[in-house]
Parts: sequence; C-alpha cells; structure tokens
Amino acid sequence: MTENLQPEARQILNILTSIPFEQCEPLDRNFASIPPRPGLYAVRHRTAGLLYIGKTKSLRGRFTGGHKAFLWAWLDQYSDEDVRISLYILSSWKTPTLLLELEAIILRSTEPSYNALIPTER
Repeated sequence: MTENLQPEARQILNILTSIPFEQCEPLDRNFASIPPRPGLYAVRHRTAGLLYIGKTKSLRGRFTGGHKAFLWAWLDQYSDEDVRISLYILSSWKTPTLLLELEAIILRSTEPSYNALIPTER
C-alpha cells in the first residue's frame, strides 16, 4: 500500500515546500484563517526551511489546541515574521492509517529538525 501512496506523498511535499513563504499562513496566535479541515502541514522558517511536518484531522484544531506549546516555542526562538505554516487541505477524508502512512513517507524523505526532537506516538 505504501508504494501506491508514494506519488501522492511526493505531490503533497512538493506543494507544501513550493508555496512561496509570503503566501504561507502567519503564526499570529489566533489561527482564524486556518480551516478546520483534515490535512498535512509544514511549519517553515524563512531561511532555515522546514522545521516540522505533521498531519491532522482538523488543521485549526491542531494549532489552537495540540501544538500551542510547540508553536509558542518556535515564536519564542524565532521572530514571528520568520515562521509560517504551509497547508495541504485534503479534499476527501483519508483513514487515519492512510494519513499516517502519507506523513511517514514525507518525513522519511525530508527529516525536518523538529520532528526528530518530538517523541513519536506510533
């Protein structure tokens, strides 16, 4: 099944990394512009590139709830103008297993620095 997801994972990664930095969602501690839809996301730094890649069933929920501590740490370490979020909204819901596999494929090919620092729940 993973082989079938490789092209989709590559496409998602290309989209997440090719969005111009200025068009990514700013970290404003509100996140009202982030939709409550399932998707994958990349936390990016203006010059350092990818900091973190993740998946969630609700993008807004992830940032207003589960990732607050990490985001505040990024904002405390970096200027908030230098950190943004690129989003890939899923048009159709994938099962949690498929979403996990897509994320794993993308992580293996990118190895963002902050993903390595966070213990996995797998």
